Parts: sequence; C-alpha cells; structure tokens
Amino acid sequence: MALQALQSSGVTFRRILSHFPEELSLAFAYGSGVYRQAGPNSDQKNAMLDFVFTVDDPFAWHSKNLKKNWNHYSFLKVLGPKMITSIQNNYGAGVYYNSLITCDGRLIKYGVISTSILIEDLLNWNHLYVAGRLQKPVKIVTMNEDITLRSALDRNLKSAVTTAFLMLPESFSEEDLFIEIAGLSYSGDFRMLVGEDKTKVLNIVKPNIAHFRELYGSILQENPQVVYKSQQGRLEIDKSPEGQFTQLMTLPKSLQQQINHIMDPPGKNRDVEETLFQVAHDPDCGDVVRLGLSAIVRPSSIRQSTKGIFTAGSNQEWRRHWMFCPGQHLWCMLMTKNVKLLSGENPECRPCQWPLPSAVTELVLPPSAPARGNSAWSQVTRT
Repeated sequence: MALQALQSSGVTFRRILSHFPEELSLAFAYGSGVYRQAGPNSDQKNAMLDFVFTVDDPFAWHSKNLKKNWNHYSFLKVLGPKMITSIQNNYGAGVYYNSLITCDGRLIKYGVISTSILIEDLLNWNHLYVAGRLQKPVKIVTMNEDITLRSALDRNLKSAVTTAFLMLPESFSEEDLFIEIAGLSYSGDFRMLVGEDKTKVLNIVKPNIAHFRELYGSILQENPQVVYKSQQGRLEIDKSPEGQFTQLMTLPKSLQQQINHIMDPPGKNRDVEETLFQVAHDPDCGDVVRLGLSAIVRPSSIRQSTKGIFTAGSNQEWRRHWMFCPGQHLWCMLMTKNVKLLSGENPECRPCQWPLPSAVTELVLPPSAPARGNSAWSQVTRT
C-alpha cells in the first residue's frame, strides 16, 4: 500500500544533517519547529528543531559523532560510545537525546535510536515513543531502501487508525479521528498531568488537518471497515462486536497483552484471543483500549524523561539556566522533559505555568531560594 510521505524540500534540514555521521537509515524532523502549532508553540521562527536519527549500528555512529560533535554530549561522553549505546538501548524508550545544540544557527534537539528497536516499536508498540512521533506528520530528511523499515512505518499508521476506531463512536469527523490518533502516544503520559499544555493535542491537529489527511487518506480509503466520505470529512465504522473483535485482533502485540493483563481475572490465565473476544462485546471497549495504551505510555515516558536528565548536554547556555533556577528546572525536567523551557535568549528562567509542589521545593531548593510559581513511506526519495 502506498502511504504518502511528508518530505522536506528545505535546505535547512539537509544542512543540519551534514554536521552528523552519514550512516542513517532514517532521519526525520518533527514538532512545532517543523509544522505550525496553535497555542504557546505557534512561533515557528524561533522554535527548536527536533530530529530523530535512526542508525543500524549505534556504537559505530556514536563513535563517529563523539569525534565530530564531542560538545553535544553530557558528562556521559567520558564513558565512551559503548556505555552511551548501552544507555540508549537499555533504558527508557530506546532513544538517546542530545538537547540544546546550536547547529547552523538553529537550536536543535536530536534523538538517536537503533533501526531494530524502532522497527520493534513500530510493529509492537513496546514503548509507543518514537512510534508515537511517527503517527503524526513529520518531515522525512533522508531514508534508505530498507523494506522492513518501510513496512513497519506503514503498519504503525494502520495500527494507529485501528486503535482510534475502537475509541470513537460509529460516526465521527476527520478531525475527531486525527485528534484521537495524535493523542495515542500521550495516553497516560505523566507529563500531560502536571506539565504539558492540556490542549497540546488540539494544538497539533487543528492547524495540520491537511497534513494528517495526506498521511492517512489512502489508509482510510482502502480500509474495508470504514465508510470514508472525504468530501464531507466524515467517517462511519463498524461498531458491532464482530467488527470490534476483528480490529482488536490486529492491534500491536504489546497493546493486546496490556488489555489481556487488565481484563484477565487473577488465576484464570485466559489467552489473549479469549480476552479480546470478551472486550469486543463490552460496551466499554474503548475505555479498556485506552487503559491498555496508558499502561504502555506511562512507564515509558517516566523512564525516558528520567534518562533525559542525564543525557542532556552541558553547554554554557544549559549551565547558565540551571544556575539561575536549579530547583525549578529540575522539576521542569522531571515533569516535562521539555528542554524548550530552557531555550530562551534571556538567561533568566521563564516562569513556570505550574507551581512547584512543596515537597519538591523542600527537596531541591535551599531555604533562601524562592520557589518561582507560576501511506507514503514507499514513495519516499532522498531530499
């Protein structure tokens, strides 16, 4: 099936990519610096550019990148590429981020993930982290001819559609569908409870309906379980138990297992198919699926955010921000992993939009310090 890829025609991304080792199976840019978002992240001109680099051999890639870009790494660089690769693969969501890097005049953040771990995440949703990024419009900067990777990218989009169908009513709009899809990787994300803008998903979708339509249009037209009225922007799906069972049986393995764990009574040890058959007949089927998503995303987001504290770079700007407000930024990093809070030109911290809990204030701030409040992958060509 042909999915339409959203390719970058801009020179900016290719110039940035030229600063890194070339052995990439996939490189894409995402986020508010690439696609306009509504709300507080609407300033594209000054927004940080977010990248993910997929590599076949993380050890070899980090070895070369340490030679080219030693200052991109945190103190972990002194442990060498073997330890960095181990931290990347074995902790968090399998991705290693270097943050707050000035490259070609732009502030960037880039994550490195192995091709094999990405494929596993795309197919099975082990973490739904980078796979979740790829369920939203991204700019493909480069991509090789790996058929397995392209197939997994396609499967990830189909799985996103199927999962969203299970949580939607019988009739709904394109916007409803795209909001549900964009929110999959935020289900259960602890940052959404305490740090992120609660309208983040809406802010992603509303200015980018056309891009979502380009990404998912062919999947919807070819899906036998949906009536897609593209001219009216409306969809109708089969919500019968039989239809829902068919959809549940095609979900990624990790999500099926989480649903089974949620619904299987202690000591009964039913197999997954039996549990999914029961869920298909349950009027709360969509809620069960949402709980399964949360069981994947919550631990993944916590582990990856914690890892981000140690992998964040150590340039002067980073240290200056921490000197001005160490307690608040520890909380910001723990709760949001949102290094964009630290990227302003003014060396003083931007005020947080949420207060520090008293327990955290006592833990991280000295008594004299005030607590500041408030489908198209198969058609991709290199660019």
